[in-house]
Amino acid sequence: MKKIRITKEFKFEMAHALYGYDGLCKNIHGHSYRLWVTVIGNVLDDSKSVKNGMVLDFSLLKKIVKPEIVDKFDHSLVLNANSPHADTDFSQFEKVFFLPYQPTSENLVFDFATTIQKKLPENVQLHKVILSETANSYAEWCASDNT
Repeated sequence: MKKIRITKEFKFEMAHALYGYDGLCKNIHGHSYRLWVTVIGNVLDDSKSVKNGMVLDFSLLKKIVKPEIVDKFDHSLVLNANSPHADTDFSQFEKVFFLPYQPTSENLVFDFATTIQKKLPENVQLHKVILSETANSYAEWCASDNT
């Protein structure tokens, strides 16, 4: 069997604020996020299958990540539910999320990895998830670090 990793990249725009932070990120600000999702599995060796030669059809990975993460968080505001921001009236906006944690890249990438893992087929494992909020800064979740 050939074990191969495949990666798909996603992009979305999101604003957040870090409650209690001691720098500029305590203010609402946005990022152009890039998300890389890497899965690992055996390459299908079945000449009768239309998926022959694949670990996972990239379109299936897209069907998992896009509605659960990209469509949900694109052009949204994400805040810590435990902050005073939760008392602010954001009802005029469609996409405001209060998460049960500080919306840092580290916490977001862990949350995204957990979400993706639950949706993958049995024969494919999540290997790595990278979330970049700027051109030179990212957080990385690796399966080997979380077993």
